[in-house]
Amino acid sequence: MGRIIAIANQKGGVGKTTTAVNLAASLVSLEKRVLLIDLDPQANSSSGLGIRVADLEQTAYEVLVDELPAAEVLLPTDMEGLMLLPSHINLVGAEVELIEVVHREQRLRKALSAISDQFDYLIIDCPPSLGLLTLNALTAAQGVLIPVQAEYFALEGLGQLLNTIKLVRQSLNEALEIDGVVITMFDTRLRLSNQVQQELERYFGDRVYKTVVQRNVRLSEAPSYGKPVILYDALSMGARNYLALANEVLQQHG
Repeated sequence: MGRIIAIANQKGGVGKTTTAVNLAASLVSLEKRVLLIDLDPQANSSSGLGIRVADLEQTAYEVLVDELPAAEVLLPTDMEGLMLLPSHINLVGAEVELIEVVHREQRLRKALSAISDQFDYLIIDCPPSLGLLTLNALTAAQGVLIPVQAEYFALEGLGQLLNTIKLVRQSLNEALEIDGVVITMFDTRLRLSNQVQQELERYFGDRVYKTVVQRNVRLSEAPSYGKPVILYDALSMGARNYLALANEVLQQHG
């Protein structure tokens, strides 16, 4: 069975989707079979892999709300070995539609249990909130990877996320653990970036990944071409950073 990792932080703009897409692609380049699950209604992971979301008839919405088998929704990508479970703006309504459903937090776990043995890693791009979609991701996952930007207020809201993880572990998924924290948008020239890194290391200790993701133009450009950075510019700093992060993840889990 593949390891399911939720990329979560309810704060927007921290590099969550960038991390989900590029970690998934980097793991594939290291010869792992990977499924990227786009659980964000904005569907940026899907469009970032070149998928025309508006044309899709079956997405994560149908999997969660109608219990359509996930295998029927999976799409191939430009990288052999990387599959996508796409999102759609419809997912915004899923939280309301599932509100009275029994075991609504278990929908994703149930869907992935039927296909997880086909992959080495299943990476979930969570929405920037702690609502039912993120709760589904945390209930399905074995590990949480938290991207944190190297900026002022970086730690703001982290306590809320950690409390949610604790509650999920107590009542829904006792196997859930924090795989690590990855620092994104790191600028080596700024003292602030180094201060944020020191603060995170003081709080999380060795759960902060050694790899930091530096600010990189190529990383920002790649999604507009519908490609992960490793396909867009394999020699860029962004590509090298995410390859290093993927290697750290592999060392963690073998």
